[in-house]
Amino acid sequence: MKNYVQPGNTITLTAPYAVTSGGGLLVGSIFGVAAGDAANAETVEAALVGIFDLKKVASQAWSAGDKVYWDNTNKEATKTATANTLIGVATEAVAGGAGDVIGRVRLNASF
Repeated sequence: MKNYVQPGNTITLTAPYAVTSGGGLLVGSIFGVAAGDAANAETVEAALVGIFDLKKVASQAWSAGDKVYWDNTNKEATKTATANTLIGVATEAVAGGAGDVIGRVRLNASF
């Protein structure tokens, strides 16, 4: 197939803000998880699919299967849809206490 480019599981993006390895980044409607550290405007490899532990809103409890969104203002995952970008689904339940700041998310790639 002449027009095939790549599987698309990871792509190179220009970081819209400083990001650390394992951190989420949103470029337009493309959400990915950075494979390395990058300063603002530097290129970084980003995973678009897979299951990742991401920083989440501490005050939210999640159930497996909940839709997960990216809050680009606070740079964290949330189940609040309003003004946020859908990135995937929770794969495990997580409590909503102050110390519950990591959620496991299956990325759906960009829509």
